[in-house]
Amino acid sequence: MALKIRLARGGAKKRPFYRVVVADTRAPRDGRFIEKIGTFNPLLAKDDAARVSLDIERAKHWLGVGALPTDRVARFLTDAGVYSRAARNNPEKAKPKAKAQERLEAARIAAEEAAEAAKAAAEAPAEEAQA
Repeated sequence: MALKIRLARGGAKKRPFYRVVVADTRAPRDGRFIEKIGTFNPLLAKDDAARVSLDIERAKHWLGVGALPTDRVARFLTDAGVYSRAARNNPEKAKPKAKAQERLEAARIAAEEAAEAAKAAAEAPAEEAQA
């Protein structure tokens, strides 16, 4: 049985509240779970101690048994010092898409042509003054 440590949503509409639960991967997000090991209230300030509460001992137990945390729960466990997640880096994400790259290239070419035209215009009066 594959286990996940994940968030189960609760609370009212537009007022989310999450339970940190250990569940079978096949169970629905808000459905059956094995054990509740904490809570997460995203409406509280980031520096509020009650924003995330975890039972660290139970989290260690379930990680030892082979449960895998989701990305968000892995952040919580990393902050608590229980789990270490690998740093991620996606340099492709910051690159502009194809159309934006075409526009940038067109703007660069236009700027080069304008610079050449200005240079030619600056040289032309200098040649007339010498003659």
